[in-house]
Amino acid sequence: MSADLPSTRSLEKRPDTGPENQLAALERVWRRFGDGASLLKRGGRVTEVSATHYKVRGLSEIARLGDVVEQRGQAGTRRGEIVKISRDEVVVAPFERSADAGIGDAVFRRGPLTVSPHPTWRGRAIDALTRPIDGGPPLIRGDDGDGQAATPGALSRQRVGTSFMTGVRVIDIFTPLCFGQRLGIFAGSGVGKSTLLAMLAGADAFDTVVVALIGERGREVREFLEDTIGDSMAKTIAVVATSDESAMMRRRAPDTAMRVAEHFRDQGHRVLLVLDSITRFAHALREVATGTGEPPVARGYPASVFTELPKLLERAGPGAEGKGSITAIISVLVDGDDHNDPVADSVRGILDGHVVLDRSIAEQGRYPPVNPLSSISRLAGKAWSPEQRALVTMLKSMISRFEDTRDIRLLGAYQGGVDAELDNAVRQVPLIYEALTQSPRDRPSADPFSDLARHLRGKQNADAAD
Repeated sequence: MSADLPSTRSLEKRPDTGPENQLAALERVWRRFGDGASLLKRGGRVTEVSATHYKVRGLSEIARLGDVVEQRGQAGTRRGEIVKISRDEVVVAPFERSADAGIGDAVFRRGPLTVSPHPTWRGRAIDALTRPIDGGPPLIRGDDGDGQAATPGALSRQRVGTSFMTGVRVIDIFTPLCFGQRLGIFAGSGVGKSTLLAMLAGADAFDTVVVALIGERGREVREFLEDTIGDSMAKTIAVVATSDESAMMRRRAPDTAMRVAEHFRDQGHRVLLVLDSITRFAHALREVATGTGEPPVARGYPASVFTELPKLLERAGPGAEGKGSITAIISVLVDGDDHNDPVADSVRGILDGHVVLDRSIAEQGRYPPVNPLSSISRLAGKAWSPEQRALVTMLKSMISRFEDTRDIRLLGAYQGGVDAELDNAVRQVPLIYEALTQSPRDRPSADPFSDLARHLRGKQNADAAD
């Protein structure tokens, strides 16, 4: 009892605390419950479960949108993300393939998801939560906080002006790229966009490549990384969320890939970000948003989808002065080959150019099936010389004339010698198409204009000899 007397006396001598001091003491205790290092955790209970979401009561006052929560139930510990907060409850979208939660399960807030890249991540494949999926050793975490860099301000970014060669002739001639550019590959399903993306990912101009595979078929991931990416995998970080994973994993994967790219950009690297595809990211956004009760506004897409797209894509581009850049090549899967569907139309307005893959060209056996007349690079003027610009303008004019008269020639109504420009197009355009044909196994082109000239001269000399 004597050991307790000093503490009792100290309590007796303590001045009477007023309401303000009592509130301050209560606040200190309250904050201890929210401290991640505290043994005491404030949580909530699951009150409702659906196939893609579940609701939790008791977290509304401390929850923030985007916070990760931990749900403990009969199936073990599962994680999810808070996607909606109301006065009495929060809505959680699970990272697992199904909610797998039960009424009354305990749920605890874990704060925002952290991504801390490290140089040793190059050559690895990870999921949307930065867990390794390639069977390799555990990842080393960087020491730069949560790994999320601030998007450079509009006037603090470097100016885009340095071009590079992709090695793909049709791209380098008609839609040349610059470091820090954001280009979209627009195509229907099965036209060959993934093959073209892999050819572009092998460009030697970059220090680091980040590949985000969103909603891809599971059997194709390993083939894409080992066969198509191949030797370039040593400098590549792959972020994978296959089509059978939850909507939250497919929604989170592009953000994880962008954070990794931003980390290496701030280290001064020239980063290539390949995202396949932004449409499946939009589908995941739609699934999550409709699960929270958000109404659709355009072909089933809620308004938040068109808010999230520019938020993600504007993070790419040139970095601040003294930093590197993120060159983004984004594939857009156009539903039903409709290039004016809401997602394609919105993305086209955000990006710095678009390459259109045409199914009719693919059916003719010409790969990559790029339509040079429909494809545009908004920064081509910074990559072409005046002579190259004039040549490309002439090539497009010939191709346009050739395609516009295709039906007439098929009907047998074309007569040579009547129109000199059309005669020239009929002779040259098939040779141009032949020169632009390229497969992933072919050697990358170091000088596409010279390759095109050599091919045309070779054919002309062969015809003259005949």
